[in-house]
Amino acid sequence: MEIFIAYVKKQLGKISFYVFFSALFFFLFWVYQIPIHAAFYAVLIGGFLGIVVLIMQFFEFRKKFIQLDRVLKQKDFLMENIPKAKGILEEKYERVIVRLYEDIQNLENSYKEKEQDMLEYYTLWVHQIKTPIASMYLKIQSEDSEFSREIGMDLMRIEQYVEMVLCYLRLDSSEKDYIFREYSIDSILKQAIRRFAPQFIRKKINLEYETTNAVILTDEKWLLFVIEQLLSNALKYTKPGGSISLLWKPNQILVVKDTGMGIAEEDLPRIFEKGYTGYNGRQDKKASGIGLYLCKRICEKLGYGIYVESEIYKGTEIILDLKRRKLEVE
Repeated sequence: MEIFIAYVKKQLGKISFYVFFSALFFFLFWVYQIPIHAAFYAVLIGGFLGIVVLIMQFFEFRKKFIQLDRVLKQKDFLMENIPKAKGILEEKYERVIVRLYEDIQNLENSYKEKEQDMLEYYTLWVHQIKTPIASMYLKIQSEDSEFSREIGMDLMRIEQYVEMVLCYLRLDSSEKDYIFREYSIDSILKQAIRRFAPQFIRKKINLEYETTNAVILTDEKWLLFVIEQLLSNALKYTKPGGSISLLWKPNQILVVKDTGMGIAEEDLPRIFEKGYTGYNGRQDKKASGIGLYLCKRICEKLGYGIYVESEIYKGTEIILDLKRRKLEVE
């Protein structure tokens, strides 16, 4: 029906033109007292031929309409899918489309080159900056003092921010960076716990965790990044003397629970948005609003779900649904 209505609107001028001249034809026959039935036959034959032509053109119009509609619904635009132009005006339009398509392709190629250059530069920068960080770690290991422990905490935060930069750059660069194998969830959790152990001790925060012996199909590097980000947030917003729990539940559900300040109800729908810091972020002027955004994006890449339940001043639960479609183990 949509195609028919569109066709009728397109041909409305021709139909109106035919009706007008048919009426004029009858009027002239009447003025000159020529038998009206002669005019009637002429108009009838002309109308019949016109209808035949309109029907033939309708099928051609319908075919082109469907082809163009299919092109619009395709994810990747290809010039060869556009119907062939008929008539000089359509050819002009086609040349305009080709010109615009070529300009867009050139812009995309230029953008990809700049993006690749940026990725290569920052990847090199990340690897270079890790050298002085490692050197500073070694220098403070020989000293056990309040000052060295403070420096160690700052270095760990710097290292974490550096990894966030690399993660942000690589997130959309290539799907080849994801390698799925079967891993022990305990092994991944213990790596994250060891990294943040000094903060747990320093802030006197209790950690509740029991060995699960569970095995999941995942990419270890990216899942570890997510868990470290969640632990980092939990430690940041949990006061000394509080507790953080890592709970493994049936159907491959991992819950990171804390007794921190919680998240305001109005902030909950937006906490995974890029750059959104909410009430807690406004209290902590250094918050970037990138950590949870990256967690959400990585979980989407890995095929996981990530959800949050929280109540202000009573704590937060971040729920990771680690079920995903069955993949071939490498």
